[in-house]
Amino acid sequence: MLYWFFVKGFGWIARRRLGPTVKGLQNIPKHGGAIIAANHLAVIDDALLPITCPRMIHFMGKAEYFEGKGLKGRFKKWWFTSVGVFPVDRSGGSKSLGALNHAREILEDGHLFGIHIEGTRSPDGRLYKGHTGVAKLALETGCPIVPVAIIGSDTLQPVGTVVPKKGKTQVIYGAPIPVERKDAEDVTHDDLRSLTDQVTRAIQSMSGQEYVDEYAQTVKKRLKEQAAAQAAQAASK
Repeated sequence: MLYWFFVKGFGWIARRRLGPTVKGLQNIPKHGGAIIAANHLAVIDDALLPITCPRMIHFMGKAEYFEGKGLKGRFKKWWFTSVGVFPVDRSGGSKSLGALNHAREILEDGHLFGIHIEGTRSPDGRLYKGHTGVAKLALETGCPIVPVAIIGSDTLQPVGTVVPKKGKTQVIYGAPIPVERKDAEDVTHDDLRSLTDQVTRAIQSMSGQEYVDEYAQTVKKRLKEQAAAQAAQAASK
């Protein structure tokens, strides 16, 4: 109920500021579980999807959002929980497994689950290699994947910007990719990579982004290290 209260009650503010146009709403299944798989350009992407989708979307959120202390920490935890966000430990491995299991339950209960296949925001507007979690969920549940291209959000909210500028954005919901369910033990790495790359290509065809065959997290880490080295070099001079 709080999800729709925020979307319907305050969504008009986001729509006026972000100016989204929407295409392909007919591609969102009216009933049953489905995965909304989008690119990721800015923080406001997680507002653009709920205010343009006619069905509620459940999202993962980094665990830090739920671990704050004091009044502010409790408020953030209440806020994210109220709008359908649940925590994920992004360190990977077994620590991320609980979040994937919860996402599977959401899909099997007939709801929409939203995920950014790059795992983090693009550092430069290009489309980066997708993580295979989206494929794993789809193959193990048999739920279709709806590829989604978000366009223009990075122009309104460049990296480091908190309050987005006023302007125009676009959200394109692509044709669903049907997926045949498989038992978890029968899903191979090739299955996961092939399906993930298919989703990535579908997003790229709609967004027009340049593709980079590298994980965005790897690029961000390298850029951070380069910046630190340059700062150290400047300090030594």
